[in-house]
Amino acid sequence: MTLVKTLLEIPGLRLRLHAGRDLLDREVSRVYVTELPDPSRYLSEGEFVLSGLLWWRGPGDAEPFVRALADARCAALAASGADTGGIPDDLVQACRRHRIPLLEVPADLSFAVVTEQAVLALAAETDGARKRLLSAAAEDSSLPALVAYGSAELGADCWVVTSTGRVVAASTPEQPRRGRASGDTEASVFAVGGRHAVPWSLVVDALLSPGGREVAEELANLVGLARGRRDEVRRARMRVAAPLLESLADPSCSGADLARAFEATGLPAEASVRVLLARTPGAGTAAEILDEALSAFAGTEQLFLGEVAGTHTGGSGSEAWAVMAVEPSTADEPWPGDWPARAMETLAELGSGRVLIGAGGPAPVHGLRGAAEEARHAVQAAAARPERVAVASGAGMGLHQLLLAGAPDELRQALAARVLGELPQHPELLRTVRVYLECSGSPAKAAKRLHVHVNTLRYRIARAGELLGGGSSSEAPCDLTDFRTQVDVYLALSAEARTVGIDGT
Repeated sequence: MTLVKTLLEIPGLRLRLHAGRDLLDREVSRVYVTELPDPSRYLSEGEFVLSGLLWWRGPGDAEPFVRALADARCAALAASGADTGGIPDDLVQACRRHRIPLLEVPADLSFAVVTEQAVLALAAETDGARKRLLSAAAEDSSLPALVAYGSAELGADCWVVTSTGRVVAASTPEQPRRGRASGDTEASVFAVGGRHAVPWSLVVDALLSPGGREVAEELANLVGLARGRRDEVRRARMRVAAPLLESLADPSCSGADLARAFEATGLPAEASVRVLLARTPGAGTAAEILDEALSAFAGTEQLFLGEVAGTHTGGSGSEAWAVMAVEPSTADEPWPGDWPARAMETLAELGSGRVLIGAGGPAPVHGLRGAAEEARHAVQAAAARPERVAVASGAGMGLHQLLLAGAPDELRQALAARVLGELPQHPELLRTVRVYLECSGSPAKAAKRLHVHVNTLRYRIARAGELLGGGSSSEAPCDLTDFRTQVDVYLALSAEARTVGIDGT
């Protein structure tokens, strides 16, 4: 069995004991990380609890937290005082009062390392397959290697899949059967630890025995650790692009500043780039969700992505920007084909909050500002759509749609009212004008679409011209056969459609 004393004596962790020297023989069942002020509903007996004390604001806060650990019969608490100026005295006293061993984690040691070492210590107490799995993981802890080891020990194919159904790693080139990740009775599914907007699961193509489930649970823990390491490496790489992403989010930043920031990323100066913007109103998940949306289309070496604080003006939520290099041979092709529709379908599997994504480009480096504004207007166009998850690409939108998306609502309303006059009060005539303009001003085509005689169509168009622009009988009617008038009216109809939430332009 793994005891609190076992973890305290691991040299690499450098844990320091503050309370509970006579309680170190308690058995540890697993590791749990929490920053909740009252974690009672999530605790279980024997847990080695890790906390950065983000819930602690002052004396008195420690009592309910430690009491919850004692009530759940947790093995010990390991805390970091990096954000509290050391371990608070009331926490030490509460742990002594409730008989909870208290260990201090050095400020320069990440919880990922503590968790990994604790999991290794726990696993070292098991036998057979779990020992072999851990031994193999010590040699190669990459995701593909872990899944291959686990598959060999379990005697069944394994997949690591995201909640959107994307396969992250697998022991076989075959795809998991549909529905397997949602409880297929022919498979065993295990949650991979960590709090993420895009959770992962380990899927094993077998119904496992209790011993097999222990091995699979161990594998899921190792996969969670591997994900944490991968995310840390990616975040470190993405930091070099932080100035570029912040500059893209700032409309006042000059093209020269953007070019200098782009150079720092190491991407080739001759590359064409696409700029993407994601917003998640009410949730701080934009970066992770945008990363998932792009995962099938961009390799890590050509993508820089990150959240930019303080730029989203739509209230609470987060905003993330991404820059992706485009191969010269594909720069002029529509990208990425049906990506907006596919991304909307994929991301619909995540949560319940709104997700808005806009894409701009491709553009050369000196056109980054324009691509960023295109992405900004595209995400505003997405916001006007009724779907919970809306993705818009500037390349797939008309110029008038992008321009209207960037105009304030009040301006769109004023222009629509001025041009359309009394026409919106006559639904049949309004629809007739819309169809007529969509048919490039052809009375014959419009009449066919509306299933009316062409003379009826002409009468309606003439009557509509009398209502446009205010409808005053003292003014000459608008000529809807004039090209400039057609452009004005079509833009006004498009502005009105956006104002009332109709995506028909």
